[in-house]
Amino acid sequence: MEQTFEARDVDIGYHPQGYRIDKTASPMNRYTRWSIAPDGRWVDPEPVCFDSMPQEGWLKAERFSWDAPGTTNTER
Repeated sequence: MEQTFEARDVDIGYHPQGYRIDKTASPMNRYTRWSIAPDGRWVDPEPVCFDSMPQEGWLKAERFSWDAPGTTNTER
């Protein structure tokens, strides 16, 4: 089982419920909620506030490609 983290300990990462944290991104992309398509692609991002996201169960990632819609993460 993969190690999970609390949201406050994640600089770049994702939550299986469709949330992403990317503290290196622009302010509108820093904290986002995504819909997960039936084929597993992450689509239709919406900005959210930090406090509305799950606080536990996060997986860290190396980076996200914000230029390519539906891209998944590169896990650490």
